[in-house]
Amino acid sequence: MLQSLAGSSCVRLVERHRSAWCFGFLVLGYLLYLVFGAVVFSSVELPYEDLLRQELRKLKRRFLEEHECLSEPQLEQFLGRVLEASNYGVSVLSNASGNWNWDFTSALFFASTVLSTTGYGHTVPLSDGGKAFCIIYSVIGIPFTLLFLTAVVQRITVHVTRRPVLYFHIRWGFSKQAVAIVHAVLLGLVTVSCFFFIPAAVFSVLEDDWNFLESFYFCFISLSTIGLGDYVPGEGYNQKFRELYKIGITCYLLLGLIAMLVVLETFCELHELKKFRKMFYVKKDKDEDQAHIMEHDQLSFSSIADQAAGLKEDQKQDEPFVTPPSPADADGPANH
Repeated sequence: MLQSLAGSSCVRLVERHRSAWCFGFLVLGYLLYLVFGAVVFSSVELPYEDLLRQELRKLKRRFLEEHECLSEPQLEQFLGRVLEASNYGVSVLSNASGNWNWDFTSALFFASTVLSTTGYGHTVPLSDGGKAFCIIYSVIGIPFTLLFLTAVVQRITVHVTRRPVLYFHIRWGFSKQAVAIVHAVLLGLVTVSCFFFIPAAVFSVLEDDWNFLESFYFCFISLSTIGLGDYVPGEGYNQKFRELYKIGITCYLLLGLIAMLVVLETFCELHELKKFRKMFYVKKDKDEDQAHIMEHDQLSFSSIADQAAGLKEDQKQDEPFVTPPSPADADGPANH
């Protein structure tokens, strides 16, 4: 008997705080996923980093042996300055000296990466004035971009997602949930094909040093706004039509970001995902909601009564003053 009571009380406790338990498991799962990613990246990339470090040490040692007139501190000072300039997007290599980082098309590409929060990091402001303007430009531009993307995605979603689903539901009598799932999957496949596979094939042809996997990696890193900056198109030596190429990449990033947001909005509107998300939300107390509603109604009724009383007083004040008849005058006709 006691065990059954204890079990039922535990079940009631779990059901009462179900959202809190789900949120706790969500946080734990997210932390475990972070640890899992760190373990995989460390185990995969650490050996390659070690090989690269050994190769650089050998090259440095060989260079110093071939150039005995140059000391190691001088070489390190020169390399430090070169790496510092490279972090600002300036290279001393002869095959990269012809490309300017701050012409109009490159600046337009940089502005698009700033507003979309992609931020490749291949080009950064050099002057203090440029850094200050970048801060002000981002503070105003990023919320403006969010507003712009929200409005565009809302309009596209109405015509691309909601109306087709409603049409098939009403016209052919299919289940609305089933139609929404099929439509979301098809829309995701079309978006992946048009903004990942096809552009990856194009980049692998236009960029000399990129294969298909690296091009697909760039598309995913860019449209997910991760923007690591290890692959940036249009930075190769003697890139043909570089200005037009940069403008095309800017348009591709903007359209691809809109398409990704439309797909995400389509999936978020699925009934199953809405139900799944509600598991982790804080549930509102019905008693509190009713109390707020009653309080709001009482305030509204009291305000309406006060307004009506005020209107009556105003009407009385606006009426002309008339003396009330005396009792004698009122009884006069009756006496006659």
